[in-house]
Amino acid sequence: MKKYIYILSAFVGLITTSCTKFLEEKPTGFITPDAELSSFKVARAFADGCYQNLKDAVLGNQPSSYGGNTWNLMEFMTGKTGSDLGQTGYTTFQKLTFTDEAFYVDTWWQNLYKGIGACNEAITAIPSINASDLSDEQKTNMLAEAHAMRALYYFYLVRLYGAVPEITEVPKDLNSLKPSRAAAKEIYDDIIIPDLLTAEKSTLPWKDADGRISMGAVKSVLADVYLTYAGAAINGGNQYYAESAKRSLDVINKGGYSLFTEYTDMIDPANKNTKEFIFQVQYAASVNVNNPLTPLTIPNYSGISLYSDEYGSVYPTDQFIASFPAGDKRVKERQFIYRSYPNAKTGATVTFAHPYIYKWFDVNAITNTLKADLNYSLYRYADVLLMYAEASNRAEGAPNAVAQKALNDIRKRAELAPFTNTNTDAFEKEVWLERYFELCFENKMWFDMIRTRKIHNDVTGNWDNFVGHKTVFGSTYTEKQLLFPIPKQETDINPNLLPNNTGF
Repeated sequence: MKKYIYILSAFVGLITTSCTKFLEEKPTGFITPDAELSSFKVARAFADGCYQNLKDAVLGNQPSSYGGNTWNLMEFMTGKTGSDLGQTGYTTFQKLTFTDEAFYVDTWWQNLYKGIGACNEAITAIPSINASDLSDEQKTNMLAEAHAMRALYYFYLVRLYGAVPEITEVPKDLNSLKPSRAAAKEIYDDIIIPDLLTAEKSTLPWKDADGRISMGAVKSVLADVYLTYAGAAINGGNQYYAESAKRSLDVINKGGYSLFTEYTDMIDPANKNTKEFIFQVQYAASVNVNNPLTPLTIPNYSGISLYSDEYGSVYPTDQFIASFPAGDKRVKERQFIYRSYPNAKTGATVTFAHPYIYKWFDVNAITNTLKADLNYSLYRYADVLLMYAEASNRAEGAPNAVAQKALNDIRKRAELAPFTNTNTDAFEKEVWLERYFELCFENKMWFDMIRTRKIHNDVTGNWDNFVGHKTVFGSTYTEKQLLFPIPKQETDINPNLLPNNTGF
């Protein structure tokens, strides 16, 4: 993706170039709304613009806090993480006392809608671009990328906020800037699912080494959307579990993706956009676009890196780590977590007070460059395997052989024995548990909690109802926590967004 950042930058520069004769009647230093757009690069720039807000949405810095980042929000909400930093706003989420003015809530909203705006621009502009170097198939595939990205942005919105404004066109007047909210189901039915089905009809490549939307990514997102639609809060039922299973099975059967042999293969920058990684947020240390999770998850002021700020922004609770099965490789040293590391200057071993997250540990950045070159995964093959296992089990009333293999391939890599119970409920709960363990700290767990309405109790080992579950911090979830509030700064400007979500 770094290759096409430059194309987009050049295009934006062309649009915004200053002109000393700006006030003349016929400006010529920028592209006017009625200008003729006629080249492959212009079309590509519109399509690539759809990706630019993705990193700000899912991994954007929270400007009003030290060590805060949008990624933190969903990890804090699970009740299975702590933080070394009070400035992250962590305590309000630990205590479930956050309001519509809370950190992160507004940042997610703003950047998701910026992304939607870019997608709407692309969907509007690309069909009208006529150029000798641009084929109809290329235009169709660029539009497929834009539709898939718009669906992804909206998918986050409805899971975070529920009913949200339905915006599918570039605003033409001030009246369109104060929309009302549409029900989440309406957003799914009118935008998310149709956009992904449109993308599914294209001839996008099965994989994309540069990190753009591929057909494998479209199928993976669609599997996730249908799985979520089948569960709470839409409660679509078995029909949609079947649709989910169909898409994840497509990814399994088509090939091209596979599990890495070692967990540490996932923190090797050389492996970006390959093998297990289906769709990632792109980072490139070579152009100073660095993954922020590396310094954010280093133990606070531990001295194990050359970073001036080692944040300790998010770390797993002891209870969550203790809930992993005995012998699970994922919680062995320097797999998904680590408990000690050499001091960057003296080489002496530093032992931490509790485990920290190793999933974003870029060794070269920490010991040398201070520029983390890892991508951030939104969908990887392990996720798809577990989606298939869950969805097919629900759709068919029992796990089939492929579903059992999918689950046990995940367990095998973790050095765990095969799970052999084929009872529908027992199998489903084991899949849920594997999703907790395998996909921890990838912003998946919170969304699993709200779609299943269940939470694994790390102390008792039981599956508690979401409403009524008490975290290890003594806070109890209510219906209020099922959705985040519409940000106050948005409702102040646009009263049509009211009433706010339950409890806010």
